[in-house]
Amino acid sequence: MWPWYGGFRQEVITTQRRRHGGVFEVRVAIEAIAGHKTVNEIRSAYEIHPSRVAKWKSGAPAYLPEVSANGRQVKTPSDSQTEARLYEEVGRLTMEVEYLKESSGSAARAPSRADRIGEGVS
Repeated sequence: MWPWYGGFRQEVITTQRRRHGGVFEVRVAIEAIAGHKTVNEIRSAYEIHPSRVAKWKSGAPAYLPEVSANGRQVKTPSDSQTEARLYEEVGRLTMEVEYLKESSGSAARAPSRADRIGEGVS
């Protein structure tokens, strides 16, 4: 689509945002921490904004242990324990709902509107 503004034809350009993986961030952070290159040299080598380099450098101690060799975050044992506990609770609650549905079907139920209308007509 070409919008017209004041008689001049202007092209609308959209670019997709680049996403950097954990391994790439670690590589840049380690290079920045080493101090062999300036931030601007690192920026131009990897074609990223200087603020990204500074942010990854300052946040490196927090996420360096979590990143594995293939770029995925390592799943901690507490995560798997929490996941197992949640699945167990979902199963228990599902069984409880099914039990309540069955028990309410056999108990005396409140009369429906059709039942009440039928009672009034003789």
